[in-house]
Amino acid sequence: MESIDVRKSALIDWLRQLGNLPVFRLETMVGDASMRRYFRVYTPRQSFVAMDAKPPQENCVPFVAIAKALSRAGLNAPAIIAADIPQGFLLLTDFGHTTFQNALNEENAALLYSKALKALLVLQQPHQVDGWQVPPFTADWMWKEWAWHKEWFLEKWLKIQLTEAQEKALDGNYAAIVDLCVAQPQVFMHRDFHSANLMLLPQNEVGILDFQDAFIGPLTYDLASLLRDAYVAWPKEAVTEWALFYFNELQQSGALKSVSSTTFLRWFDFMSMQRHLKALMTFSRKAVRDHEPRYLQHVPRTMQYLVDESSHYAETKALHTLLVQKVLPALKGVNLACAL
Repeated sequence: MESIDVRKSALIDWLRQLGNLPVFRLETMVGDASMRRYFRVYTPRQSFVAMDAKPPQENCVPFVAIAKALSRAGLNAPAIIAADIPQGFLLLTDFGHTTFQNALNEENAALLYSKALKALLVLQQPHQVDGWQVPPFTADWMWKEWAWHKEWFLEKWLKIQLTEAQEKALDGNYAAIVDLCVAQPQVFMHRDFHSANLMLLPQNEVGILDFQDAFIGPLTYDLASLLRDAYVAWPKEAVTEWALFYFNELQQSGALKSVSSTTFLRWFDFMSMQRHLKALMTFSRKAVRDHEPRYLQHVPRTMQYLVDESSHYAETKALHTLLVQKVLPALKGVNLACAL
């Protein structure tokens, strides 16, 4: 098995062979929940970001294709300075150190979210992604994520065994969630459009990262990622206000017609539940399978979203009951301090 040190050495050799970089040094960056790794490349004049996306587990092709498509649409995506697709190496422009997650506070939240939402409006508009077929985020894919949630979050992490009756009721609730998600307009979907993947650039511009797993999917998916973020939470009133701001932007642009704000907020709630269930699966799978517990610190916030959202609808009564009667008590018995 190829070691991490061998990969890093190969990356350094590739950077040296480019011929246009002066003397440089690498600094490991905090990665995302994928198998990709990132390094900041420092030179005497400027810095770059190097991505190590080892094939076949990772593939640089969608990142390159989507980055170019987003840039053509007028959005701020990293420029591809150099690429070695077979090896899985990219050299990118560096958007700096300031993520939205780090920059957001009560004073600037309204401004920064309005900037992010206006960028999202452009991102969701149909545009050609040359060189990559963006896959659909189908009902089948959502059902796979539900199966993974039950396997990794409920069974393997929390040791919760569902009865046949419980599983049948929960599957019925999830069917209602999926039905409302697939009924929404299907748009270009970043899939991880949240504060950790948005960079604060000069003049409060928005830099967009981590878009290589994009789908064509439900209109409110990225809105749920942004406004009900696993990494930062805001008062419910503010979240509703920002969601309605986006609803009005969609209507004014002509991207959404003949839909009431009530229906839109219902879409938003059901899509949020689907995404939170997926996030809980990801956090627990990273801890159990990959022995990487740092994402567990975001479980309580994600759970609070789910408990609240599921409490409002008859279609998700069984889900709400499970969360309150089984999941929350089980969480009291696990050690989340190891994630900090």
